[in-house]
Amino acid sequence: MSRVHDMGGRFGDGPVIPEEEGVMFHADWHPRALAVTLACGSLGLWNIDVSRHARESLAPMDYARFSYYEKWMAALADLLVDTGALSADELAQGKASSDSPLAAKRLEPGAVAAVLAKGGPADRPSTVPARFAPGDTVEIRAFAENVTVPGGHTRLPEYAAGAKGTILRLHGSHVLPDSSAHRLGEAAEPLYAVAVRAVDIWAHPEHPQDEVILDLWDSYLAPG
Repeated sequence: MSRVHDMGGRFGDGPVIPEEEGVMFHADWHPRALAVTLACGSLGLWNIDVSRHARESLAPMDYARFSYYEKWMAALADLLVDTGALSADELAQGKASSDSPLAAKRLEPGAVAAVLAKGGPADRPSTVPARFAPGDTVEIRAFAENVTVPGGHTRLPEYAAGAKGTILRLHGSHVLPDSSAHRLGEAAEPLYAVAVRAVDIWAHPEHPQDEVILDLWDSYLAPG
């Protein structure tokens, strides 16, 4: 079953209109939304995979009508309540009922540049050996689903499910989002760059000789 956010290759959504290069924000409140999201993330109550799953879990009607940063804010509100950072009443009232024990973890303005520069590397040691090497043919899992958590988060796009591809590169081992998004551990696996021919995933590709390059985890793949 397709998920509301998994829109790649879907018909009926209109043409993709590239934006002017360098434009990040389209409204005065957008930079503030980004800043608030980063500041709340520094509290250490969730990781990037948990936050992505929160956005994907918005009600389908809300997901369809919300703008990009509205999705961020709606998911952030859910995360803050779900983790106990604030209560639903505090959220509705727009103010805290008492001092928060999380205040000591707040991201100070002077620390922002260093935090952003550090990033959030997801490479980790893994006990799972790399099964594939550059040049190998692989078959992508037939269903774009989380095989551990029904309806859970996955980074396997539906349009690529069931296609064959060629390994271009091994990126090393990285945190598996399907596990990390549900707080089941990092479960690091080998991560590969996989090239898939346009003719193998699109019904009417404009440029049939093009390739789509996907970063896919080992458990998404089988020998082709």
